[in-house]
Amino acid sequence: MKKTILVVDDEKNTREGLRTSLEENYEVYLAADAAGARAVMETDRVDLLLTDLRLGADDGMDLLASTLRQSHPPVCIIMTAYGTVDAAVEAMKRGAYDFVTKPVNIDRLDLLIKRALHGSEVERENVRLREQVDKRYGLDNFVGDSSAMSHVLDTIKQVAPSRATVLISGESGTGKELAAQAIHRLSPRHGAPFVAVHCAALSPQLLESELFGHEKGAFTGAGERRVGRFEQAAGGTLFLDEIGEIDATTQVKILRVLGERVFERVGGNKTIAAEVRLLAATNRDLAKMVAEGKFREDLFFRLNVVQVHLPPLRDRREDIPPLVVHFLRESAKENDKPFREVTSDALKCLTAYDWPGNVRELRAAIEHGVVMAGGPKITLRDLPPGVRAAAAGDAPRAPLPLNLDETQLSLVRRALAESEGNRTLAAQKLGISRRTLHRKLREHPQLAAG
Repeated sequence: MKKTILVVDDEKNTREGLRTSLEENYEVYLAADAAGARAVMETDRVDLLLTDLRLGADDGMDLLASTLRQSHPPVCIIMTAYGTVDAAVEAMKRGAYDFVTKPVNIDRLDLLIKRALHGSEVERENVRLREQVDKRYGLDNFVGDSSAMSHVLDTIKQVAPSRATVLISGESGTGKELAAQAIHRLSPRHGAPFVAVHCAALSPQLLESELFGHEKGAFTGAGERRVGRFEQAAGGTLFLDEIGEIDATTQVKILRVLGERVFERVGGNKTIAAEVRLLAATNRDLAKMVAEGKFREDLFFRLNVVQVHLPPLRDRREDIPPLVVHFLRESAKENDKPFREVTSDALKCLTAYDWPGNVRELRAAIEHGVVMAGGPKITLRDLPPGVRAAAAGDAPRAPLPLNLDETQLSLVRRALAESEGNRTLAAQKLGISRRTLHRKLREHPQLAAG
């Protein structure tokens, strides 16, 4: 489609001349006064307004002001005589894109129009992308009307505008990173970076380098300087997931950042300001870890200024039906399949299941159903076998305990057996990280052998 331009000038020859010059590349509308211009904009889409400041008895500045008050205003370019350039400059201060002087140089005007329309298109695209990001990472992505979720959302909205450190707790799969992203998007830092670090995925040395960066030659393999995540998140938010898995040395360094707002790169002596907001998440009971001497009490208090606890899905079953609908639409679109319904038997099964993997597991189950369904509806037989069996009482419904006690090695055996040796799945069942499970297996090799 051609872009549309509305030319407003009280001189007929000027209007017609501009139409002749522009109509090859644009759809051109004409108006002799402000009233005619407003009538055109009420009935037709206008991408660019080209108007004289002097419109007989009308004031072009008033037309500019009313145009810019529209919800989606066109780009505005002003035409003016040499003697009224100051007025054109004032119009730009009020929101006009630029101005041209009469008699109009068509080549310059054409170039100016192209730049203006391109800039407008880029801005519209940026707005669209921001809206998509807000929808993806904002509160709209939390589905459910239960009192438990209402409390979570109210807490997020309350804490987001502040500078407070937030500890997000909850079982695996409850949406802790999503909550962190929502806090960031609703905060004054939303235009700055959101940087996430999954602490359990890295060894202590790599995690320290990942967070704080390192200087060239700081350790074997450090061939060049590396900027850490604290620097990458400058002005924004740093999210530390699985904070309960970090070692004692890294705990001390994070404590210093929270207290003094400074740090040094590994192998360096230059003090760097930490201009970030810190959010942390855990599926562990940090208070219990403090009591057991496994986590620093002072760091716990620094992190736990405000706590957002995400409840497990089994404690808010009334949210399962709307979540099913949400994931149905999402999965059908991703898999290029028509929108499907869930039969009453399938929905009853989904609601009865305890969801040890929480929302993440429910999402995967719905995608399984969308892929496997042979008809227009997801039936009971289209659901994952484990979900059907557990909901029917043919398998244990209760998840394994979240915290692994040193003396309860039988839990590890059970988790490995139920997971058929899949250590990642076993760690999820136990509510611990894969690295922690590996450590337990190293400490008790008979478990791996069994």
